[in-house]
Amino acid sequence: MRRPGARYGCSPMRRLWRRLGLERNELRRRIDRVQRLAALGLLALFLLAAPPVAAWCADWSYDSGTRAERAEHTERRQVVATVVSTGGVGTTGDRYVHETVRAGWTGPDGKAHTGSLPSWKGAKTGVTKRIWVDRRGAVAIRPRPHSRTVTDAAYAAFAAATSVGLPILAAYGLLRRRFDRVRDVQWEAAWARMDTDAGHNRPS
Repeated sequence: MRRPGARYGCSPMRRLWRRLGLERNELRRRIDRVQRLAALGLLALFLLAAPPVAAWCADWSYDSGTRAERAEHTERRQVVATVVSTGGVGTTGDRYVHETVRAGWTGPDGKAHTGSLPSWKGAKTGVTKRIWVDRRGAVAIRPRPHSRTVTDAAYAAFAAATSVGLPILAAYGLLRRRFDRVRDVQWEAAWARMDTDAGHNRPS
């Protein structure tokens, strides 16, 4: 089944281009050409402003992320924890209950530590597992991965480009609304002239 508009060779992008008033057409009026120039000006403004702003935000986010990576890798170490007992129960917040194990490990300071860890498949007494701890030997979460830094930088760039584009798009929407009102007035004036001319040309 052919898509609507395919018979006329009109692609979605071409329809959008026409809707925005950017398509060249000899039948367009002066107000249409003014609108096209305004749209092109706003588009040029976006293309000039968005890339540097997005690049700056991405660079800032990436630098912050890499600093956090270095800091967390400096503060945390991986050690081997040995399970000493199983069957414990822990809670996360007020809703989630999970099984835990009791384990012991030696911290970076050389001191022995014990604590509860979330259980895992095959966990039993004597089984070992590598865990992350801070300088004092307390259990810590895994340091920030580099993939998260890259992802955050990409999100920052997208958010920056969007923040630049939305006001420009809103400005075009307001201009388009104003141009439409002018077009309506011109149409009414044209119809009025046609009615007047038709009255003058009626046979007596």
